[in-house]
Amino acid sequence: MEAALSPQDAAALLRWYVDHGLDETIGEDAIDRFALPPPAGVVATPAPPTASPSAAPTPMRPPVAAPAVRAPVPLESPQLALDAREVARQATTIAELEEAVRAFEGCALKRTAKNTVFADGVAGAPVMIVGEAPGADEDRLGKPFVGVSGQLMDRMFSAIGMSRERDLYITNILFWRPPGNRTPTLSEQAICLAFTRRHIELAKPKIVVLAGGTAVKAVLNTTEGITRLRGKWTTLMLDDDSEVPALPTFHPAYLLRTPASKRQSWQDLLALDKRLRELGVRGSGAGSSSRGN
Repeated sequence: MEAALSPQDAAALLRWYVDHGLDETIGEDAIDRFALPPPAGVVATPAPPTASPSAAPTPMRPPVAAPAVRAPVPLESPQLALDAREVARQATTIAELEEAVRAFEGCALKRTAKNTVFADGVAGAPVMIVGEAPGADEDRLGKPFVGVSGQLMDRMFSAIGMSRERDLYITNILFWRPPGNRTPTLSEQAICLAFTRRHIELAKPKIVVLAGGTAVKAVLNTTEGITRLRGKWTTLMLDDDSEVPALPTFHPAYLLRTPASKRQSWQDLLALDKRLRELGVRGSGAGSSSRGN
């Protein structure tokens, strides 16, 4: 530690300051001696010059309001289902509905799918089959039920004398394949179901066959499982106040995994054939002598 100046030395130092014109011991601006120095390589920004008291103040400009921008709707928002319902309601033909579905951007599944899978078969056919969602083959070809499960479905209906080229109109509750064939979220189902219900209204089938648990729960708005609802006739109430008989049944993909359940599906097909004959859609005895696989 340096030794303190003696009174004589301090007085001599002050006289030396005065002789050299140094008459103040502090500067104009206070200095914070406790402040940390700026990081290396950073140049301190000089303080802006102080305006002269005589200078006229600059008038303040009023703040400019930012342009109104509509916030993006979250992908899981219920508003997307309402938007889909309104778009679907405006379609008056199946062709208009298909165009609306292909143009709709409110479902996130469309961003990962290759194709929009709308329908196959004959529009206006007596039986409309509503499945769950497109698989890999359906996504690639853009048609529902064209993979292995679809081929099984064709053979099943052929056993009672029906085909998609003449008697069937086929669609799904989803128009885009979920990544990895995962189960669609409730939001994705609600968005697509708005189009599917309108699809049924415009197709006007005599009977709707609901294939698979996901389709049954979504279309019938129920929590009951497919094993309890399979083979039980119900009435589907549509938004235009029309009604159509509906028959829940196993999805063909489930039958490929569980061949023993084919017997129950064959019973469903016979019940379908019987109801069509009662409605006068098919001739008596059609398919009654066929046997299931």
